[in-house]
Amino acid sequence: MAPFTVLHVCMGNICRSPMAERLLARAVRDRSGEPDGGHLLRSVSAGTGGWHEGEEMNPPAARLVRARRGTDEGFLARKLRGDFIDEADLILTATADQYDYVVALRPDAASRTFVLGEFGRLLSAVDQAALPSAEPKPDALHARGAAIVEAVAALRGSDAPQAGDDLDDPWGRGDQTFHRVADEIEDTTMPFATLLLP
Repeated sequence: MAPFTVLHVCMGNICRSPMAERLLARAVRDRSGEPDGGHLLRSVSAGTGGWHEGEEMNPPAARLVRARRGTDEGFLARKLRGDFIDEADLILTATADQYDYVVALRPDAASRTFVLGEFGRLLSAVDQAALPSAEPKPDALHARGAAIVEAVAALRGSDAPQAGDDLDDPWGRGDQTFHRVADEIEDTTMPFATLLLP
């Protein structure tokens, strides 16, 4: 079975979504205790804008990822495409506008697409006892990840994301903004990794 795939989406794919991509990958690696957790979870990203396609991660974002024990190696920005959405088991967008973009492109992805802050906010209410067993094996992790997504979607119901769920765009702003955004990303990625691999 293919690894559980998380697609992170922002506008340019050089700041927020690559930070989320690499910080989630690091969190899963830490939880699994394996140097490469990529066979368990595939963390990827793309941007709705596409004008930075082929570029490396924005330097302040890359510095923050490295400072938090992630890696920026091999990263190149991508324009969001429908097939990226089709391949993803979970889509996390930086803002509600980007959620709308994803769902307009692939309406059937609505139940597995969330604003990052919204997903993190609802994650704490998931009933862990109702989830499939957590084993560091691709098929078991895939089943547990799918159950988490389904549980968060049920908790959301028909509620819209809240104003505080969006991630600010730190591009062109100071290190303090990048640090705050990275903290907000880890407020979701670290609990998610912990729930996947307790």
